[in-house]
Amino acid sequence: MGKATKRKKKTSVPSTAKGPVKSAMAVVKSNPFEVKVNRQKFDILGRKTKNDVGLPGVSRSKAIKKRNQTLLKEYKEREKTNVFKDKRFGEYNTKITPEEKMIRRFTLERQQNYGKKNIYNLNEDEELTHYGQSLAEIEKLNDIVDSDSDTEERGTLSAELTAAHFGGGGGLLRKKVSSEQQDEEEEKPKSRKELIEEMIAKSKQEKQERQTRRESALELTEKLDKDWKEIQTLIARKAPKSERKDKEVEKPKPDEYDMIVRELGFEMKAKPSERLKTEEELAKEEQARLQKLEADRLRRMRGIDEEANQKRPSHMSADDLADGFILDKDDRRLLSYKDGKINIENEEEKGEEGEEEEEEEGEEGDNEDEEESQEESASEDEEDDAADGHSDLESDLESEGEAAENKEEKKHEANENGSQNVEKLDPKREAAKSELPYTFAVPESYETFKSLLAGRTIEQQLIILERIQKCNHPSLAVGNKAKLEKLFGFLLEYIGELATLDLPELRTIDKLVLPLYNLCQMFPEAASDSIRFILRDAAHDLEEVIEVKGRAALPALDTLIYLKIVSLLFPTSDFWHPVVTPAFIYMSQLLTKCRITTLQDVIKGLFICCLLLEYVSLSRRFVPELINFLLGVLHISLPKSQAQGYTVVHPFTPVGKNLELLLVSDKEDLKSWEKQNVPLSIVTRLKEASRTEINHTRLSCLALCFDLIKKCAALYESLPSFHEIMHPVRTLLTKHMPVNEYPEKMQEWYHSALKELENKAKHYTPLVCEKKKPVPLKQYTPKIVKVLEFGRKQAGSKKEQERKQLIQRHKRELKGAIREIRKDNQYLARMQLSEIMERDAARKRKVKELLGSLATQEGEWKAMKRKKWKN
Repeated sequence: MGKATKRKKKTSVPSTAKGPVKSAMAVVKSNPFEVKVNRQKFDILGRKTKNDVGLPGVSRSKAIKKRNQTLLKEYKEREKTNVFKDKRFGEYNTKITPEEKMIRRFTLERQQNYGKKNIYNLNEDEELTHYGQSLAEIEKLNDIVDSDSDTEERGTLSAELTAAHFGGGGGLLRKKVSSEQQDEEEEKPKSRKELIEEMIAKSKQEKQERQTRRESALELTEKLDKDWKEIQTLIARKAPKSERKDKEVEKPKPDEYDMIVRELGFEMKAKPSERLKTEEELAKEEQARLQKLEADRLRRMRGIDEEANQKRPSHMSADDLADGFILDKDDRRLLSYKDGKINIENEEEKGEEGEEEEEEEGEEGDNEDEEESQEESASEDEEDDAADGHSDLESDLESEGEAAENKEEKKHEANENGSQNVEKLDPKREAAKSELPYTFAVPESYETFKSLLAGRTIEQQLIILERIQKCNHPSLAVGNKAKLEKLFGFLLEYIGELATLDLPELRTIDKLVLPLYNLCQMFPEAASDSIRFILRDAAHDLEEVIEVKGRAALPALDTLIYLKIVSLLFPTSDFWHPVVTPAFIYMSQLLTKCRITTLQDVIKGLFICCLLLEYVSLSRRFVPELINFLLGVLHISLPKSQAQGYTVVHPFTPVGKNLELLLVSDKEDLKSWEKQNVPLSIVTRLKEASRTEINHTRLSCLALCFDLIKKCAALYESLPSFHEIMHPVRTLLTKHMPVNEYPEKMQEWYHSALKELENKAKHYTPLVCEKKKPVPLKQYTPKIVKVLEFGRKQAGSKKEQERKQLIQRHKRELKGAIREIRKDNQYLARMQLSEIMERDAARKRKVKELLGSLATQEGEWKAMKRKKWKN
């Protein structure tokens, strides 16, 4: 007991903490006439009220009361998850009236209880009830006694009813006992024999019933047939055709709508289209097609008839299944006897002879085409003979000697027929030989490629290149890609060789650009490397010639064609391109570094100008070399006396022997000139031309220069410095050109170019400095800075004041929130402490009770022990 008292002293708490709830809930006693309370009409959530005015203890008690209602309730229900929620329809919906709620609940209950069990049973009806009973059962009237019925037992009572009410229940008891005995008999298990006998009896009974039903049905049908035959003579009567025609009614013609519906029904249904094949699949199909065509061409070239190769039996057997199956050779052995024994040696000898014949045929197959055709026809006849041996009609009694004689005769006939067929097939063989092969291998060298195209027409050359690409597509084999990349280089070299001929084949080159473009699309990197290599060599040669001689001539025709091909294979509008940019720079160097000494140089230079315009047609890039060259062309078309007052740049000179290259002084040639295009092939045959042709070429070059000036004006009209760029050209055209001496058509070209320049020259915008706000000059006015007085709120603008107020309000709210949180935590701590103390007090009370009971038991035991000792 002492220990208990000591523990009690240790766990004791001050008087203020023993009853926190009671002290918190205690109300300060005061005079009610001294407390002033302002009541609020409406409670508004979140709004602070100033109506709770009174003594200081009142506000604290209200706060504790509020926490008891909210925070304490949440604390006690913190571990509870069971919440009662009314899930009836419309329980929490205030917009629905109670009558509507009841109606809706009733319909939902009916839907749940009386819904269709089988959603696919359309004939299922809803079962109607009355007070829980089905109306269908009520309508049967099973329990209703009809007293008005005219039965024999009218007005009498049943034996069971009289026994139950008037007989004292003895009859019912006897009936119950008899029914119980029957149930016991039925419940007795039957033996296996009894079950089998019962089953046999039932099956015999069912079989007998089926038989009787079948016989009765047959009798009824026979009787019905007899009756129908007797009546049919009275009913059946066919009317004559004349009466039927009169009675026939015209069928109504179908409406347009019905006709359209029928047409729609007979229209073809949409079928799914086949998927698009990949590039590899297309290449494989094309290769297989060309290989098949090549095999057919070789067969026709050798004179082999396709129909003769097809093995067909001479006649159809009676047991033939018509499945196209034909034996290659007859493996059956002819049964023969010699000296009473089976003869097998003859069969082996025959087999050896057949093998020797096959070897001879194989050796002769390496000879000429005529011998091959003869042997094939002979072998076909032999195979026909073997096929004849498979027939069921063949006689097994033929002698071996007769068979051998027949074979020799047929061989002789086959040789004669074969020679005749060869003579007949000679025209076909020649036509097949003249055809192009359908499959080609990629040539390994340029000489092989050149020999492949030599002596062919342009159409044949295109077909050969197309078949090479198709038969050696990169997807068909691993090394085909490298081979076709070489083919691009061979084709470029071949085009350059065609351009360097005495009579360049420009039409052939134009046709060969298409396969070149296809190869470039397949292998762009290899194509760009090949063309860059050509351009690099041309630029290197140009620099070497300029270093050695100080001047250089324009390149040959093949280089110009390569520059044209670049514009066809690659995009020219890119800001920078690995092929187009070097070609562009190279052409600019040609127009500035190559001297113009002959009419051929003028034609080549104008061709390069046309290429430059084609290169910059989309990007509208300014090319000063182009404008300078056109100005130089106009300069060399003037007489020496008028070639003054303007400046020209390299490669043209203001004086020299090459000044009047395009000047035409012959009036007859001026009158006879007609505008025509300047062909590029004229460069090679200009030396053989007459003086009149040369003059006409000069005038055509001048007309082409006017046309290029017009195109340049349309291309560069949007440039700000357009007027300054085209000013030298316009000055030379207006002040120095002898327009009156030119033909009328030339004057038209001149005026159109000049008009284009004058119209476009007025639309330029002068350069103007960008408008900016002027910067004010520095002033020496002193800057006054307000001295801040610390410790006071400084006056500022309205925004600053509002900002400070918001900051202050935020601080105040933050402090209030922190204070309330602390109070809530303290309140919860007090609640927890009170719970702990209550649990400890209960535990101590129970311990005391246990110790007391033990002490009493101990005392009673000791007392009983004393009594025993005394006794």
